[in-house]
Amino acid sequence: MPTENSPTPLSSARRTLALLALALGGFGIGCSEFASMGMLPQIAADLVPGFATDPEVAIAHAGQLISAYALGVVVGAPTLAALAARASHTRLTLWLLAAFVLGTAASALMPTFTTTLVARFVAGLPHGAYFGVASLLAARLMGPGKQGQGIALALSGLTVANIVGVPAVTWLAQTSGWQTAYLAVAGIFAVAFVAVLLTVPHVPGDPGRDPRTELAAFRRGPLWLMIAVACIGFGGFFAVYSYIAETATRRSGLTESAVPWLLAAVGVGMTVGNLVGGRYADRARDRAAVVGFGAYIAALALLAIAGGSPVGLFVTTCVLGFTSSLLLPAVQSRLIGAAGDAALLGAATNHAAFNVGNSLGAALGGAVIAAGFGYLAPAWVGVVLATLGLALLGASIAWERRTWPTGLAA
Repeated sequence: MPTENSPTPLSSARRTLALLALALGGFGIGCSEFASMGMLPQIAADLVPGFATDPEVAIAHAGQLISAYALGVVVGAPTLAALAARASHTRLTLWLLAAFVLGTAASALMPTFTTTLVARFVAGLPHGAYFGVASLLAARLMGPGKQGQGIALALSGLTVANIVGVPAVTWLAQTSGWQTAYLAVAGIFAVAFVAVLLTVPHVPGDPGRDPRTELAAFRRGPLWLMIAVACIGFGGFFAVYSYIAETATRRSGLTESAVPWLLAAVGVGMTVGNLVGGRYADRARDRAAVVGFGAYIAALALLAIAGGSPVGLFVTTCVLGFTSSLLLPAVQSRLIGAAGDAALLGAATNHAAFNVGNSLGAALGGAVIAAGFGYLAPAWVGVVLATLGLALLGASIAWERRTWPTGLAA
């Protein structure tokens, strides 16, 4: 049996199929999470009273669905990671995919806004744990010294979803209804379940792990500081992205049919940024994080200035996707390091923190829009949040160099 850090002995073809299967689960998550933002106008029109008289307030209210999903991720990531500390990583992946099928299908079938809100919360519960365990499985399959690339591969499904899946699901919501779109996403998760079952090798659990031991990682100050980096720093992306459909049609002069193409442009940026970020993180993790944050702040400011025209919005959102995803592997790698030997908890917590940023960004972005500051104002909110995230990252790096044990720093 291979050790924890050695590559699993698989043929090249089987390894590739297993990695693609794990990425397909991330693809489904990307469709579920990000397509909801593009579908807000359709959901608000169906479920939120007063849409016809005051669409801005109704859409801001519908943004609570994004916050509910994010809250599910925040609750589910550390809880499921701790409870599953002894579980086989392969079996845990399958259970999480089954939960995605049920939660996403329920999102389509609930009759009221309140029950849909609950369904979105449930659908978010397995999100962080899935990306956590998929990142560890991918890194194991790829071999030693490739943690950043393993994280990037696990995330690649999510970023590719923004090129193909999210625009397609958004188009499906516009033409066939948002309920049909959610059912289609549930189907993607079902296919991913079968793919993982057939291709990913069994990775046994560790009977020596204990939920209480896993949760003890939260006593570590460096972990909380990196959680704050992700929570606040990534809130800037979601302040913009949560309302991108309305920004496109009500501020930049694009038609509704152009929204899927805009989402695809963001997805192209995210995919390229994720791949570059994974390799960069393996070579110089902290530099990748700092450089990424600086570029990310500049992209948000550029969007606030130039996003009022169709071309400007396409270009700046693509750049925003690139710079935000450039950060992800480095930030997750730092979170895993900060969690000590609770690797699954650290990997899952990154996505919990990321979705606190999702909720925070959606709430603040909706607030400035509802207050009448316009649809580009959330980008300035993003600049503030990302700048705070960079400051916290600097504090984390300084703390690490003073106090982290040798081997946790990179």
